[in-house]
Amino acid sequence: MTTVQLPLVVGVDGSDGSLTAVDWAVDEAARRGLPLLLVYASLWERYEGVTLSDDVRRPSEQVLAEHIVTAAAERARRRDPDVKVFTAVHASDPVDALLRAANDATALVTGSRGRGELAGLLLGSVSLAVAARAHCPVIVVRGDRAGLAGTHGRVLLGAGDPATGGAAARFAVHEAEIRDCTLDAVRAWRCPAHESADLDALAREPAHEHEERATAQLDELLSGPLADHPGVRVRRTTVEGSARKVLVRHSAAADLVVVGARHRRQGHLGLQLGRVAHTLLHHAECPVAVVPQQG
Repeated sequence: MTTVQLPLVVGVDGSDGSLTAVDWAVDEAARRGLPLLLVYASLWERYEGVTLSDDVRRPSEQVLAEHIVTAAAERARRRDPDVKVFTAVHASDPVDALLRAANDATALVTGSRGRGELAGLLLGSVSLAVAARAHCPVIVVRGDRAGLAGTHGRVLLGAGDPATGGAAARFAVHEAEIRDCTLDAVRAWRCPAHESADLDALAREPAHEHEERATAQLDELLSGPLADHPGVRVRRTTVEGSARKVLVRHSAAADLVVVGARHRRQGHLGLQLGRVAHTLLHHAECPVAVVPQQG
């Protein structure tokens, strides 16, 4: 029985950020032995009209779209001719198109900012929206040259609670294995503030007891994934402080930072990101993988 290989889907729009994402995704597809699907989407029909026949000139945005995906595909093939590359152009909202493609994807890859977005933005609106709503892992390609090139030899896992971070831990362990690099698993802890009777009792505990609890939670989170991938090298770290600040600081020495996102439906807004993932998507010094934990 042949196993279907779900592609890595990459959102492309011709921007420098999306071309960097293509380069990163080609290398990732090669490591995983996966095909690549480059997706361009735009609502050009809304403002340029619909092509009714071959005699009618195609909308200029559609011509641009086809040029963009063709150029991106050629770039991908030059980077690694062994990676199979496919393209798709959709006359639809970019977020909707990428989320549909993500339903049949191993992961979804985007740049940090798209074409036409303000240079001062830390993160593009499309990248943020798909990271918050996709049901597959989303990698936003950002960071400094060393992180993008993968020269650190480390995958950083922002270790969440064992009940909500299992999918992210499995993703990070597998990523460290295929890269043959060290998994840097970090769990931040803090003494709770006096906000309730229970927290008041916890706050009176010595700091070492909070650290020991964090260490036990980290070991529990990693036990299953490491049992399946026993050859992965792991460095476990528990550190007092804000998880957001700790992980941003550690991302400067990583090739990829992986965090979980517990997806909860909140009315028409759909699925939402936590504060740690949101901060990393805006400030990390390397690409960020947001891995959803369903339920």
